[in-house]
Amino acid sequence: MAAMLIAAILALPILVVLVNVLIGDGEVWRHLYQTVLAEYISNSLLLMLGVGIGVLVIGVPCAWLTSMCDFPGRTLLSWALLLPMAVPAYIIAYTYTGVLDFAGPVQTFIRELTGWRYGEYWFFEIRSLGGAIAMLTLVLYPYVYLMSRAAFLEQSENTLEVSRTLGYSGRAVFFKLALPLARPAIVTGLTLALMETLADYGTVQYFSVNTFTTGILRTFYGFGDIAAASQLAGILLMFVAVLILLERYSRHRIRYHASGLKKASNRRMILKGSRGFIACIFCLLPILVGFLIPVGVLSYWAVFKAEMPGANFIQLAWNSFYLAAMASLIVVSLALILSYAIRLNNGKAVRTSVGIAGLGYALPGTIIAIGTIVPLAWLDHRIIDLVKHYSGERVGLIFSGTLVALLFAYTVRFMAVSLGAVQNGLGKIKPSMDMAGRSLGMSPFKVLTRIHIPLLKGSVLTAMLIVFVDVLKELPATLVLRPFNFNTLAVRAFELASDERLIDAAPASLMIVLVGLVPVILLSRSISSHLNKSK
Repeated sequence: MAAMLIAAILALPILVVLVNVLIGDGEVWRHLYQTVLAEYISNSLLLMLGVGIGVLVIGVPCAWLTSMCDFPGRTLLSWALLLPMAVPAYIIAYTYTGVLDFAGPVQTFIRELTGWRYGEYWFFEIRSLGGAIAMLTLVLYPYVYLMSRAAFLEQSENTLEVSRTLGYSGRAVFFKLALPLARPAIVTGLTLALMETLADYGTVQYFSVNTFTTGILRTFYGFGDIAAASQLAGILLMFVAVLILLERYSRHRIRYHASGLKKASNRRMILKGSRGFIACIFCLLPILVGFLIPVGVLSYWAVFKAEMPGANFIQLAWNSFYLAAMASLIVVSLALILSYAIRLNNGKAVRTSVGIAGLGYALPGTIIAIGTIVPLAWLDHRIIDLVKHYSGERVGLIFSGTLVALLFAYTVRFMAVSLGAVQNGLGKIKPSMDMAGRSLGMSPFKVLTRIHIPLLKGSVLTAMLIVFVDVLKELPATLVLRPFNFNTLAVRAFELASDERLIDAAPASLMIVLVGLVPVILLSRSISSHLNKSK
C-alpha cells in the first residue's frame, strides 16, 4: 500500500501536465502555433539529430578502442573518458563562450596576429544551434561510451575468433559482427543522451536556441498561462515517450547469447606505431576538449580573475548543500520503501507502482516543475481559504512558495537513480536473511532497519551521492520552483552568465564541477573492480 501511495503521489506532476493539455482555452496556444511552435519542433529535432550523431561518432569508437585494442595510455584513457560527465552542459557552454566569443582570447589573438577586423574573417559562431550541439555532445558521449564498452567487453572471444578464421579483417569484425551485437546497448546509451538533450535548458537558453524547454519557461513566465505551457510540455512528453518506445523496440525479439565463457577483452588487438598513436589521440581529444580545457579555464578565471568569494558565495554553497542533502535523504528513504515493497510482494501491482515512481528521470525538469507547481498552488489556496474561513487570519504559501515544492520536484526527477542503486544492493542479499529475521519474531520493518539497511550501506551511500550531485546541477526545476530570494550555485552561475559576467560565474561553476567529479570517480572505480572480478 505504501509503494502504491508513493507512486501515485510521484505520478501527480505527469497527470497534471496531461490534464492541463486538455483544459486550455486555446488562445495562447493558437498564438504559439502560428508563431514559434514550428521553430521549437525543428530546433529540437535538429539538436537531437546533431547530438545523436556526435555521441555515436565519439562514444562507440572510443569504447571499441579501449575495450578491444591495446595501445599506449589505454588503461588511463579508459576511465578518463568518463570525466566530461562531471561537467554540466550549461557550464561548458559558458566556458567555451568566454574563450571562443568575439571578445575572447582566441579571436583576439587572431586579430592581433593578422590585423584583421570584425567581418574580415570567418570564425565558428559558438552561440548557435551548432554550438549547442557541440557542447551537449562533449558532455553526453559518455552515456554511449559506457553502454558500448560494457557490451564489447561482454562479447565472447570464441565468436570473434570464428570470424577471423573466416577471413574477416579487424575492420570487418567491428562493422559486421561486434557492432551489430552491441546494438541494443548502443541504442540504450543513445536514448539516454537524447533524453538529456531534450531536458537541457541552460545551454540552449544561453545560446538563444529556441527549443521546447525554453518555450515552456517563456510561456509560463511571459504569458502566465499554465495550460499553454503544459500543452508545450505535453508535446515534449511525446518526444520522450517516442524515444523510450524506440529504445524498447530496438531490443524487440533480439536475444544475443555468449557462445563461451572467455571474454574477447582477454585477447586485445595490439596497435603499434602510427596506429597506436592515432588511437591514443582519438581517445584523448574528447577528454581534452570536454574536461581538461574547460576545467583549466574555470580554474584560471576563479583563481586569478574572478572576485574573491565572500559571504554571499558561502550562503549559496550552503543553500546548495542543504537542498541537495535533504533531497538525497528523502529520495533514498522512499527508494528503500519502494524496493523493499517489491521484495515483500513481487506482484504486478507493486512492480507497476515502482515503475511509475521511476518515470520522472525520463522527463525534463521543466515538465516536472510545471506539474509540481499546479497541484501545490491549488492545495495552498484551499488551505488559505479554510484558515480564513474558520479563524479570519491570512496565512502565506505553505507548499508552492517554499522549499517543499523544490524537494518534491527533485524526488520525482531523481527517484529512478536511487531506485536502481538500492534495488541492485537488495538483489545481492539472500532471501534466507529475511526468513531468518522473521523466524526470530521480527516484523518486516525491523528486518529492513536491522538487517537490510546495515548490509546496504554501500548502495545507499552511492545512491545518496548520485542524487546529491544531480540536485546540485539541476537548473530548470530550480529556476521555476525556488522561493523568493533563494539562490543556489547553479542558479547563480546561470544568472551571472546571462549577464555576460562569465568570469564571475567561474567560482560557482568550478565548485559544481569538482563536486560532480566524486560520482564519476566512484563509477570508474566500480567498473574497474567489476572487470578485475570478472577476470
